[in-house]
Amino acid sequence: MHLKTITAIAAGILAAGSAVAQDKVELIYSDTVQEGDVRTQILRSEFGECLGDGFDFQSYHGATLFKQGTELTAMQRGNLDMGNLAIFDFYNQVPSTKVMGAPFLFRDYEHMRAVWNSGMLDGLLAEIEEKANVKVLANPYIGTRHLGYKGDAKIMTPADLEGVKLRMPPGEGWQLVGRAMGATTVPVPFTEVYTALQTGAIDGQDNGFPATRAMKFDEVLNHIGKTAHLIANNQFTIAKSKWDSMNADQQAKVTECAKNFEAALDAVAVEEERMLEKDMVANGIVVYTPDLGAFAENVKTVYAAENQDADWPEGLYDAIQAAGK
Repeated sequence: MHLKTITAIAAGILAAGSAVAQDKVELIYSDTVQEGDVRTQILRSEFGECLGDGFDFQSYHGATLFKQGTELTAMQRGNLDMGNLAIFDFYNQVPSTKVMGAPFLFRDYEHMRAVWNSGMLDGLLAEIEEKANVKVLANPYIGTRHLGYKGDAKIMTPADLEGVKLRMPPGEGWQLVGRAMGATTVPVPFTEVYTALQTGAIDGQDNGFPATRAMKFDEVLNHIGKTAHLIANNQFTIAKSKWDSMNADQQAKVTECAKNFEAALDAVAVEEERMLEKDMVANGIVVYTPDLGAFAENVKTVYAAENQDADWPEGLYDAIQAAGK
């Protein structure tokens, strides 16, 4: 065989290999949860591994790539492909999403999941895609949020929260939730909450049992009031530019794996809540149920006084509340 022929064959093989490499879809993901968190493990197994050889999924954790609250902007600017956002991240660009962050919107996990699976929110999701240029692929459950704090007494009503420095994530929507519950809110990034609790910069925080254990907040706090004010679920999101760059088969695979991630994380979060509550009680943390009616009423009063429901889609709040009754 002539040298020119061999060279041509080798060049063809290299070109084919290069084409295959170029066809692989790179997905860069950023999250605030820690590297060792079970949510990270589930993400990589149920989403990352599910994608297969046609994708290069790279996840960065502990807010090492982008700080909490900056992921949406990074996706819109083409600097990030994916993130697990909170509904509050969309407030400024898609004001109608504010209804989804209202405390006590959902009764429990089953109610939340039923509403999301019903198609009732399809219009809202389409609006997010149009105005924020990202696509919500799934909404994994991460645990019901409660009041966890250092103190000498049970916080039973909003009046008991007066003057209590409650950490809420950065962002106006999050601060509104804490304020409506009756607290003095302090914006602190997720990765800094442990130190803030330890030093007294804050008195409490409002994560659920899974996040409280994952971040070791239960080493510092001694009370958990089960307010269940937010049935927390994140919006597992991809930049619209990245989504549009994929073919139909690739989009279908990403959607399939996103739903795998949602189902797996839901199952783990529900089981962890049950087990961790018992474990924290056994470790001496006072876990109790406050006056939920008083908190819900205070939230309604604050939201009405500040006209916070002005951007809510007509009838959606009531429809959600009525679902499953």
